[in-house]
Amino acid sequence: MLRRSSSRNSSSAKASARRRSSSSTVRFDEFGFAFSKRRERKLQHRSHDYSYPQPNAVKVKELCELLSYWNGSSFICRNQIERFIRIGIPPALRGRVWKCLLDIEAVQVASDFNYQVCLSEIRKPLVDLSVSEYSIISAISTLGERENELGSAAAGSLSVDVALFRQISLDLQRSFPSHCSLMGDTPEAIEGQAKLFRVLTAYAKYNPQIGYSQGMSYIAAVLLMLLSEEEAFWALVVLLEKPKYLSELFDSSLKQ
Repeated sequence: MLRRSSSRNSSSAKASARRRSSSSTVRFDEFGFAFSKRRERKLQHRSHDYSYPQPNAVKVKELCELLSYWNGSSFICRNQIERFIRIGIPPALRGRVWKCLLDIEAVQVASDFNYQVCLSEIRKPLVDLSVSEYSIISAISTLGERENELGSAAAGSLSVDVALFRQISLDLQRSFPSHCSLMGDTPEAIEGQAKLFRVLTAYAKYNPQIGYSQGMSYIAAVLLMLLSEEEAFWALVVLLEKPKYLSELFDSSLKQ
């Protein structure tokens, strides 16, 4: 029995090593998505056919100056930013442009919600469940078992948290699995998955009326490609709650 167990462990370790080795040889496009040899032969991915625009140094300097004195209520600023968007925003500045257009800082300052405090509260039930935010995907089966144990009749906060954690964990696997920040079990991917889990869970706590719905993970993942974790959270808040963006897309009162 000991020999068989040792053999299984050895095989598992070798398989894991092969996955790490293969992931280290994967090529990524400038958007951070992996090239797939099989798919390269059969079809063209749109993202691989395009490149980020490369404005000249003068235009980049002008854009940086505009962002430094940005005023969202100014017609001149809005007109100027539209011009730069048509030219093409360099990747290094796209996060700053998102922050300005969504007015993230003003929304954060006006809110009583504290993102870091919320994360501390989220971690408490995770500890109770013996689950880590850094291994949340591998804990899906554990969360499923706990959800069944608690039963649908349980109305406690832990049962609600378990259901939320499990649903988000399931969707983490489906959210841009070929992007370098979410692909495989590399340190970068583990950190990226944990960030996405925290942002989505925090939003469900921030707005329990909407909570979490499938599809939010893709939006949050894109924001995390451009912004810091907390900035991505507030950007998600703006996108899901401002009438001119996606406020009605995830409204729980909508009929299917």
